[in-house]
Amino acid sequence: MVMRINVDCNGCYRKVRGALLDIPVELETHLIEKKLCRVSICGRFIPQDVAIKIRRKTNRRVEILDIQELSNNDADNHEQRPLTNTWTQSDSQNIHTETCLA
Repeated sequence: MVMRINVDCNGCYRKVRGALLDIPVELETHLIEKKLCRVSICGRFIPQDVAIKIRRKTNRRVEILDIQELSNNDADNHEQRPLTNTWTQSDSQNIHTETCLA
């Protein structure tokens, strides 16, 4: 998942990094690109929940730019396909997606 978060200074960088490390989900890797104001996260999580938790912990606007899903069949081939619209699924379902950047 790729998000846009305004990271102006080292303090903002530390806030975002601390928020990512405090999230109790399976985040495999993260990359904070300070100059591009971009945060890339790889792992098994619900993208909306991660964005909301980062927003609450950092008090910064979080914009989700790209979500990619890695299915079990694609894990062997290392090919990725864009995630279909998960925003329309009901809130009662617990849907975890495994995402990673290309």
